[in-house]
Amino acid sequence: MPTDPFVSPGLDDRPRQQQNLPAGMAYPPARAWRGGRPGELGAEQPHGSLFGDPGPNVGYAYTLAERAKSRFRLGAHEHAHDVVAVVAEIAGRRAATVGRAPVVRDVDLALELLGYDGSADASWVEQRTRLVHEAAHAYARRRALVDSVPTELLRMQPGSLGAAVEPWRTEVASLVDPSS
Repeated sequence: MPTDPFVSPGLDDRPRQQQNLPAGMAYPPARAWRGGRPGELGAEQPHGSLFGDPGPNVGYAYTLAERAKSRFRLGAHEHAHDVVAVVAEIAGRRAATVGRAPVVRDVDLALELLGYDGSADASWVEQRTRLVHEAAHAYARRRALVDSVPTELLRMQPGSLGAAVEPWRTEVASLVDPSS
């Protein structure tokens, strides 16, 4: 930005560097910084209900889930936008457990885990329909479902879940609200 020619630059206007200090003066050493303000986190991320799983670029899982929408095998009363939300959150959690961004294999595992790849029997589809209903709009409901997935299942490879998923499906059925 141009300077007005009628304003003379003085020492106070120059950058405060060592050459601008009087002879014999020096800048004091920097003080130690300690976090103590409200909202500052320590070295550990907080854990618990509704916190999710932080990881690099986990939001990209939503893009991947949207791209996989044509592969969804939905039940009679399921909506794709609810399924996208749940599949993306599970894929993002899987990626975050190993500290990387989501990839297509994370979405593939989420589809297999929930049976959206066509491998689900009729009783699971009925329970899954109630579990996923309105999940795109109900964060607490979506988090409860995603957080219920054991880490051991998340670390498995897509296509190798087989019978290992059945105990989780039986357990997660208790999350289904009978009044819904």
